[in-house]
Amino acid sequence: MRIDIEQLFFSYSDTEVLRGIDLQIEPSEIVSVIGPNGSGKSTLIKCVERLIAPRAGRVLLDGVDSRKISSKDIAKLLGYVPQSSAHVYSITVFDTVMMGRRPHSSWRGSQDDIDKVAAIIDRLDLCDIALKDYNCLSGGQQQRVLIARSLAQEPKALLLDEPTSALDIAHQLELMDIIQDLAEERGITVVMILHDLNLASRYTDRVVMLHQGIIWADGSAMEVLTKNNIAEVYGIEASITATDGKVSVQPICRCGTSPRERKRQPVKEKEVA
Repeated sequence: MRIDIEQLFFSYSDTEVLRGIDLQIEPSEIVSVIGPNGSGKSTLIKCVERLIAPRAGRVLLDGVDSRKISSKDIAKLLGYVPQSSAHVYSITVFDTVMMGRRPHSSWRGSQDDIDKVAAIIDRLDLCDIALKDYNCLSGGQQQRVLIARSLAQEPKALLLDEPTSALDIAHQLELMDIIQDLAEERGITVVMILHDLNLASRYTDRVVMLHQGIIWADGSAMEVLTKNNIAEVYGIEASITATDGKVSVQPICRCGTSPRERKRQPVKEKEVA
């Protein structure tokens, strides 16, 4: 699915959060959206998902204005995974994932729905907890269940808001591998918010850096994750190294800190300007 974002503006009361965002995301592309807290990342994703309405601008899904698409059809096109989701009632992992089939079936669900949900649960290694109460799971387990529910929708695009935030290192890599494989196998477009710049570099085709509601930089990890961009946007001095075409970011200190703190710099390898 191609996603076109045209001159998007959004404000919370008198606070302008998005200021004229123009962004084109190609079919099957994996794009990471990065930037400091308050830069507009989650707001942008919610505008695309149509959870909130922008003050101005529009979002096109395969050339169609999203405002002209029914909520049920939006759910067939876009799978959205928030940072967290709490249930106020008891529900099993299996039934939580089954909820993702609602755009395609009745409340009861068919055998085909059951088979598809079972396959997704197996793919995300959730079989051992499939009959457990969602509310009793760890934050990391809940996040994987939410992603499974989103995949059950069979969407053309996945919108992920910090999908690795509650996961340990091993499960972060496992989940990113799964997302990458699914995008390739099913041709799914993926847009995900990431705080880990190294994950963004390793797993995504393109990096979009937001700062104060605008797109500060857009391109490959090599083009976006530069010392100058990181200093300007995050206020951090960093060592940037390149290995096998991937960029590695090692924070050194906050910009303008004392000489004593600067002595903590790591040994530098080949640097990218």
